[in-house]
Amino acid sequence: MFRFFKLKKWFVWSWLGSLIILSSLWVQVKIDVKINEWFGVFYDMIQKALASPNAITIEEYWSSLASFITLAGMYIALYVAISFFTAHYLFRWRTAMVEWYHSVYDKAGKIEGASQRVQEDTIKFTRIMEGLGTSFIESVMVLFQFVPILLGLSIGIPIFFFGDWQYGLITGALLWTLGGTIFLIGLGWVLRLVGVEYDLQKKEAAYRKILVIAEDDQNVRPKTIDELFIDVRSIHFLSYVRYLYFNIGRMAYLQANVLSAYVFLAPAIVAGVVTLGVMQQIIRAFGRVEGSMQYLLKSWPTIIELASVYKRLREFESQIIEKELINEKV
Repeated sequence: MFRFFKLKKWFVWSWLGSLIILSSLWVQVKIDVKINEWFGVFYDMIQKALASPNAITIEEYWSSLASFITLAGMYIALYVAISFFTAHYLFRWRTAMVEWYHSVYDKAGKIEGASQRVQEDTIKFTRIMEGLGTSFIESVMVLFQFVPILLGLSIGIPIFFFGDWQYGLITGALLWTLGGTIFLIGLGWVLRLVGVEYDLQKKEAAYRKILVIAEDDQNVRPKTIDELFIDVRSIHFLSYVRYLYFNIGRMAYLQANVLSAYVFLAPAIVAGVVTLGVMQQIIRAFGRVEGSMQYLLKSWPTIIELASVYKRLREFESQIIEKELINEKV
């Protein structure tokens, strides 16, 4: 699964490509920091304009909007370009995987779901790994950039429960995030979501295989196909119920999360010690820091899917290697 980063053939795409993607993430985070600064200036200007007529000129207003359009345009252009590059990057990673699978596919004929693992699981694996990897690195970059900003903005501002402590907002975000993450990981473990996802893929593979056989072999009993589809239906229905419970907990936490910054800022807002612009900057910076800390929480369904795909591919490779060893002994 990781030959892409080991073979000299793929060195340029794997390592240089990764560097390009990571560099683009860094630039995107820096643009995001500039946008956060723009929000503070813009809302302070709005507050000034609403408090006193003609306190600002129309030219200042249009100029501020133009600044945002410039930053947003840069962000969009970079996002579109790197998305195109990443699509090619992922296909090269998939190619590096399937090249080996193709070379040993003669030993995989009787392995359950071999075709699905080579065709479907490889593309799932590369996409999920890239998505989770870049999200994790971006989260670290955001923390590196926004934590100092949040610390600077929270100096001298009373925070709910923490008072005037400078680290109150950071600590509050950390406690709230850790609590939610531990809760959802525990819920996913109790519901055995990884196991359900693995069983779902396994039964889908068996159903697909009998359908492929039935295309060429008319003697395959329709009842066999029906029976396999009943298995597919049962595991899907089970997954729907499990994810129903999981999503209740996940969505309840995420909806409560919308108010978390306002709860911590309640004393400062009520006392009127922050301007509208500063409040917007704090809330946005708090949301970015909190969102980065919630990496595991927000990515948990994807992590479950990745664990299932990884388990299937690792099992597939182990069975092929085992067959190779048996053939060598013979």
